[in-house]
Amino acid sequence: MIQLTQDSPLQEEKTLSLVELIQDGGLGGQLIIGLLFILLIIVIYIYFERLFTIRSASKLSGNFMAQIRTYVLSDKIEGAQALCLSENKPVARLVAKGISRIGRPLEDINTAIENAGRLEVYKLEKNVSVLATIAGAAPMIGFLGTVIGMILSIFEISNAGGNIDMQLLSNGLYTAMTTTVAGLIVGIIGYISYNHLVVKTNKIVYQMEATSLEFFDLLNEPA
Repeated sequence: MIQLTQDSPLQEEKTLSLVELIQDGGLGGQLIIGLLFILLIIVIYIYFERLFTIRSASKLSGNFMAQIRTYVLSDKIEGAQALCLSENKPVARLVAKGISRIGRPLEDINTAIENAGRLEVYKLEKNVSVLATIAGAAPMIGFLGTVIGMILSIFEISNAGGNIDMQLLSNGLYTAMTTTVAGLIVGIIGYISYNHLVVKTNKIVYQMEATSLEFFDLLNEPA
């Protein structure tokens, strides 16, 4: 019977800490992680600020156009304008612009409403393009951190006299991949946020178009 006289070496379990990876990543890696974190904060702020604004803009009284119809057919233009002012929504402001042009040719009214519509869409899309920019730039910034991490790893190996230290190499690769993951996370969040806001904005645009058509039908009704 063979008896072991020497204890077998225990393999040390390696733990992966994100904080340690960032701290060991050097100044370049830390700056890139910090920049990506700032971009993430910007994405979150713009998304929720625009989301609440768009939701508020889409809320309109269900009988709004019915009341406008009653005022216009009764020749109570001031009452219709007061109703639009009380609503203070993009759709109501378009109708108010059309009401202010009543008595002029329909082409002039249409032009005024279209110009007002462009302005309302511009207000709704304020800063949304920033999300698209961050969604495209964040992964590239993360890849830049990967390249910097690889360069630093190769530099450390070169300083070691050509002797490959797997521990040193693995730390450098961990750091390089951390920036890539961070960039992809920020990019994905920015991309999803941007597309969600675009869908929400398009719904209001369709609402404005439908209300404008309904308003023109009202103006074309026989007296």
